[in-house]
Amino acid sequence: MEGTPVRTVLVANRGEIAVRIIDAAHEMGLRAVAVYSDADRDALHVSRADAAVALRGVRAVDTYLDSSKLLDAARRTGADALHPGYGFLSENAEFARAAIDAGLTWIGPHAEAIARMGDKLAAKRLAAELGLPLLPSAELEGEAAFEWRAQVAAVGYPLLVKAAAGGGGRGMRLVLAEDDLDDAVNGARREARDSFGDATVFAERWLAAPRHVEIQVVADKHGHVLHLGERECSIQRRHQKLIEEAPSPAVDEFLRDQMGAAAIGLAEAIAYDSVGTVEFLLDADHGSFYFLEMNTRLQVEHRVTEEVTGFDLAELQFRAAAGEEFDFEQVEIDVEGHAIEARLVAEDPADDWLPSAGVLHRAELTSDSHTVTIDTGVRDGSRVTAEYDSLLAKVVASGDTREQAASRLVGVLKGLRLHGVTTNRNHLVAVLESEDFRSGATTTAFVDLHLTLLDARPDSETVTVHLLAAALWSQSVRRRHDPHWAAAPAGWRNVGDADQHVAFAIDGDLREVAYRVGGEGSFAASVDGRRFAGRFWDTPGGHSDMVIEVDGVAVACSLHQVGTTWYVNSPDGQSELVEQPRFPDAASARTAGGLVAPVPGRVISVEVSIGDVVEVGQTLVVMEAMKVEHRVSAPTEGKVVELLVAPGDNVDVHQLLIQMESIT
Repeated sequence: MEGTPVRTVLVANRGEIAVRIIDAAHEMGLRAVAVYSDADRDALHVSRADAAVALRGVRAVDTYLDSSKLLDAARRTGADALHPGYGFLSENAEFARAAIDAGLTWIGPHAEAIARMGDKLAAKRLAAELGLPLLPSAELEGEAAFEWRAQVAAVGYPLLVKAAAGGGGRGMRLVLAEDDLDDAVNGARREARDSFGDATVFAERWLAAPRHVEIQVVADKHGHVLHLGERECSIQRRHQKLIEEAPSPAVDEFLRDQMGAAAIGLAEAIAYDSVGTVEFLLDADHGSFYFLEMNTRLQVEHRVTEEVTGFDLAELQFRAAAGEEFDFEQVEIDVEGHAIEARLVAEDPADDWLPSAGVLHRAELTSDSHTVTIDTGVRDGSRVTAEYDSLLAKVVASGDTREQAASRLVGVLKGLRLHGVTTNRNHLVAVLESEDFRSGATTTAFVDLHLTLLDARPDSETVTVHLLAAALWSQSVRRRHDPHWAAAPAGWRNVGDADQHVAFAIDGDLREVAYRVGGEGSFAASVDGRRFAGRFWDTPGGHSDMVIEVDGVAVACSLHQVGTTWYVNSPDGQSELVEQPRFPDAASARTAGGLVAPVPGRVISVEVSIGDVVEVGQTLVVMEAMKVEHRVSAPTEGKVVELLVAPGDNVDVHQLLIQMESIT
């Protein structure tokens, strides 16, 4: 590296991006220092670094958003550079200035560029001066609803309320009519303050179904600004991206040149000198695009650009920060092949994207293929908490064609072993296999237009094989570990004509398996009355535990038991089966007569008082979990008789929040 020498970099972030930057630093021969909150003490990024500093605290505002703690960590470990990753303080100009004032090399653009683009309204004004097309917008100032309603008059409905100081879907609310504006502004301000430390929001005209297309720019300190083509990021939930790809199926060379020139022009106007992204909304039917914002940092989805261009964007960040002059020109940049990324998150798409927290009993997030890259910040035993973002891993597959990349991505997603929390893996697979995705019909409305895909799961034949595998393997394990039965001949029973029975709960359904094991691993079985025959055998030393042959078709399965739960994986997906007790406890019952927390998190507000009569669907409590607000609604009509929580309380999943009584 030329210019300012860098030997030790403090990575001021967590999760998969911290791991990514630590690995990039090591590739360049640098020492990497991590930071961690109390909740992240055992996190992967901590053990991957050369040293790690405790930030003391759990909430982001007390740890990863505390600039003084981060700078002190750099001082204590002798770091001479700081990389902010993405999110948290990565687009905070004051933090960049403070790092530079502390004598650190800031691995990012100069602070003035961050400030000008970090203020989304100021960025829009500059874009307008440069002639970039814009959607109508207005800053939302003051504290009174009538002020906000007057300010959005020129924007019109529907509109989006957006955080001025951040991105990534945080602090963003869709408002379809005036009556919804007040709650949207208040909610967006809270989320923006908690995510970025700045509650400023603005309103912007909402387009129903555009494409979200962004241009990757790279720049050095010598005036060279180039673009590396586009990424399409249209498939989103709650304005957060789920699937990204490069190049976009809707962008041709002419449009790419137009959007690239606009992005370069904006970057040049602020003397940009690092890696960044200029985001647009694209009306593909008319070939028109609108400037949204510029992100002055590495994007979550940067890997897809790396796969199709051959550039290492993290390395370019380090090189630019050190003052090195880029040795390539725009005409030398080629986009070859196709790459698609899927974000694996700890959320349940079928339950309104409810976050899932808990221990990852198994997290096998690797691939042997050179066409697949997996970035993750978790491993076996990692604890997924409600304090931070729900992203577990980014899975990227590349190929010569878009179809090949999509097929490879489906294959690797199905094969991942991820036990302990609910994820969106099945939804991702369903989207990638859908006809509309394969045809390139992707817009920001994709998820809402394909609601049936939210409850995707492995097909019935795969689940049947998994049920049989769990029943037979469970019986085999019990037999081998029981000293009274271990020496008995395989298949021997003292009641020869009787089937063994076991029931499993899966996706809310109860499935009955009856089976009889014979010699040499043969079996006869039924699942919910449907008969099967076959055999099974161990696969010692392999990636799977057993091979089960059902009606002449053999499938390799791996099985993992945690308590009464069996996780079964095969090439066609994963099932989570909860073995039911033979003699159920009649005393156990679900909490009745009250409202319980659907996820662990923090109470933001309680919307009712004792004595209130509430309707079905009425919001009673607002919670925050994984940086997202969740409205907990009344499941039935009733009267509030006791409030068990208050704003600021931390609650566990299924904890009783409000006691209610029937009014009928």
